[in-house]
Amino acid sequence: MKLIEQLRRRTPLGWLQLSHEKGRLLVALSGIAFADVLMFMQLGFQNALFESNTILHRSMQADMFVISPQARNLANMSSFTRRRLYQAMDIPGVKSAEGMYINIVDWKNPQTHQKTTILVMGFNPDQQVFNLADVNRQIDAIKLPDTVLFDRASRGDYNDAIAQIDQGKTVTTEIERRTITISGLFSVGASFIADGTLITNDQNFLRLFPRREASGVSLGLVQLQPGYDPKQMKTTLETYLDDDVKVLTKAEFIEFEINYWKTNTAIGFIFSLGVAMGFMVGVIIVYQVLSTDVNSHIKEYATFKAMGYNNLYLLGVVFEEAIILAVLGFIPGAIAPLGLYHLTRNATNLPLYMTVGRALTVLTLTMIMCVISGAIATRKLQSADPADMF
Repeated sequence: MKLIEQLRRRTPLGWLQLSHEKGRLLVALSGIAFADVLMFMQLGFQNALFESNTILHRSMQADMFVISPQARNLANMSSFTRRRLYQAMDIPGVKSAEGMYINIVDWKNPQTHQKTTILVMGFNPDQQVFNLADVNRQIDAIKLPDTVLFDRASRGDYNDAIAQIDQGKTVTTEIERRTITISGLFSVGASFIADGTLITNDQNFLRLFPRREASGVSLGLVQLQPGYDPKQMKTTLETYLDDDVKVLTKAEFIEFEINYWKTNTAIGFIFSLGVAMGFMVGVIIVYQVLSTDVNSHIKEYATFKAMGYNNLYLLGVVFEEAIILAVLGFIPGAIAPLGLYHLTRNATNLPLYMTVGRALTVLTLTMIMCVISGAIATRKLQSADPADMF
């Protein structure tokens, strides 16, 4: 209570100095807001990168995943022998071990007839491998030859084709010079891997890609009996299976995808660099404002020193200005990305949303940014001698 009382009595010199030069204050707030928008957009794109590329991972109904050691990400899984899944079924605690075929390919947009990149996934339709209600409800449809389910949230112009499918009409297109029928829709969304996703049964997949061998699967989905711990079963599976496969828990499978985009691609580095650049832009802008303010009032600060005020008090005034700039600049810097996220989401179908965690992250970075600038700007103030000012 005593501290609060002292703060209440304290003259807000920092605010008075900032508000005295309103033009300079507006320029500073605009610069901070610009830096915040840069950080928000880069962090948003980075999160959309990780989120969009792991939606399918999270929707798969499995406790463990078997992959090839050469696998890089979901679109580049390589293949391994299906025998490893049969071997996994021999282990007590394993309920099922199903194989999935995955390939990325160009297909012809049924509406515009232009080619675009699509991810194709094939699996045994007698087994439920997705936690997607639309897929499970229409599973019988993809048992027919050359039929697929299409992701209605795909990137591109599909409105007319989707409307026809919703009305029960037949929509056909081509993959690898083979005519396919879109028999139903589900919703996952576009990603940085592909513009959309097709789901079909394993036999249809092998018809579309005749060079793929049925014995070589892209991904193994292992379900455990109730009561078995995935981490313990991972050790058991790794011991029992040969070293030509890797075993991951669901959390590790998701992290496997994120690590690929974070460390093995230029795009992950670019987004991180963008955040750092936004931070540095903010530091420079705030430093220029605070440094100019200190130089403009150096004689007043020297007078305070002559009156007996120590450097700590004067530093507190500059840091007060820095915190005020951080908070006021953050407000427009957080509002503008809401509209930019909406525009980007509509244009790309990427999951770009504002989150409380991201807002707190940028606010913290803004505070640090302004405090660093204030610390640099006060170096001249600390060494100033009142006798030299007059």
